[in-house]
Amino acid sequence: MKKTMPLLQRESVSDHTSKLERLFEDELKDIYWAEKALVRALPKLLRNVTSEELYKVLEDHLTETEDQVVRIEGVFATLGKEPKAKKCEAMAGLIREAEAIMSHTQLGAMRDAGIISAVQKVEHYEMASYGTLRTFASTLGLDKAVSLLQENLDEERAADSKLSELAVSAIHFEAAER
Repeated sequence: MKKTMPLLQRESVSDHTSKLERLFEDELKDIYWAEKALVRALPKLLRNVTSEELYKVLEDHLTETEDQVVRIEGVFATLGKEPKAKKCEAMAGLIREAEAIMSHTQLGAMRDAGIISAVQKVEHYEMASYGTLRTFASTLGLDKAVSLLQENLDEERAADSKLSELAVSAIHFEAAER
């Protein structure tokens, strides 16, 4: 006697949409927490930077990050939801790593180089998050959310690019000489 596998029930389109909406909202809560944590962490990094160029990039990005928090709140509004944060373990770990770099390096070019490294890791995490969220929003037909998330993604890419430029500048050369 031949055994047959039970047929899997196919999920309806509305079931998939509902699950994607939940995943989208969950990931949105995650990046909301991450950005708010970064707003609190960046001032400490700024106090530890010696390069004027790096200070300016991080100071500008702090302002952008505050604006990104507001945009995320706008995405929640497009969903008809109150903004709610869920602890982002990835960002918490990246912030701890930045703090460890600062505590294990001397103030100056070497610490600046370490801060660039730490912040670029943060930027890459954020770019991945915003890219995914934007794709989810697009799939869900949330055009306003797509626009807001794309703006955040563009800012993260620009910040990463500025940090890459600084990484090959005098900061790294000076750090290598020491």
